[in-house]
Amino acid sequence: MENTQTHKLLVVVGSVRESRFGPVVGSWVAEQARRHGGFEVDVIDLADIDIPLALPAESPKFAGDAYPRPAGMARLTSALAEADAFVVVTPEYNHSYPASLKAAIDWHFTQWTAKPVAFVSYGGAAGGRHAVLHLENVLTELHAVTIRDGLAFPNYFTAWQDGRPLDSAAEGYAKTLFDQLSWWAGTLRSGREAAPYPA
Repeated sequence: MENTQTHKLLVVVGSVRESRFGPVVGSWVAEQARRHGGFEVDVIDLADIDIPLALPAESPKFAGDAYPRPAGMARLTSALAEADAFVVVTPEYNHSYPASLKAAIDWHFTQWTAKPVAFVSYGGAAGGRHAVLHLENVLTELHAVTIRDGLAFPNYFTAWQDGRPLDSAAEGYAKTLFDQLSWWAGTLRSGREAAPYPA
């Protein structure tokens, strides 16, 4: 029997650099997620969010809803809390991911917990895979579940045209990513509803 349940998916565009390529990739990812049919899709571009680097003294893990976040971060916090799953779109800067993305992660904790995260990266020869390896380590610490089959776009500056990857196999890889993400989203949501996660 076909599963017609949809999950709330948040696509996070992680780069805030001028003339960045992230919004192009994020738009295509959101299109693929909507085409998949298993998700209600929202997109947040971190360039539109107030994300200070200085953090309050207390950890968001222990402060919970009382954690003092800037008013400009409210949409991000709400979207993270409501989402059943995430796709993080990231470039690679100096073999890692942007500071904007690290700050957005560090301002939150429970919003990521026991939820699946997939990655779509882009960059030079490595296609952003160094950034993803670091993100997997960080998000595991927040008790998120990282998805194995992500998407990486090496040499994106020549591999995309008119807002789409030139590789005809990219849509098939995206479907695999979203199939896995949908399975984990449903499984983990059922688990959270059945019992509190023991973080």
